[in-house]
Amino acid sequence: MSTVESAPLTWFKSSYSGNEGGACLEVAVTPGAIHIRDSKTPARAQLVFPSSEWAAFVRFAGER
Repeated sequence: MSTVESAPLTWFKSSYSGNEGGACLEVAVTPGAIHIRDSKTPARAQLVFPSSEWAAFVRFAGER
């Protein structure tokens, strides 16, 4: 899914992510969508999921 945002996104990392580098994801939440990008290369492509699909993924992952 691809969307065009008119306002800049506010990105955040998990509080479990340290400052040592490594593999971290950043997330930005907008009405109706969740945006995910690699914190090491923020200018590259990002993934965008409808909120309902992301919620289903989180529920599924919580069951594991």
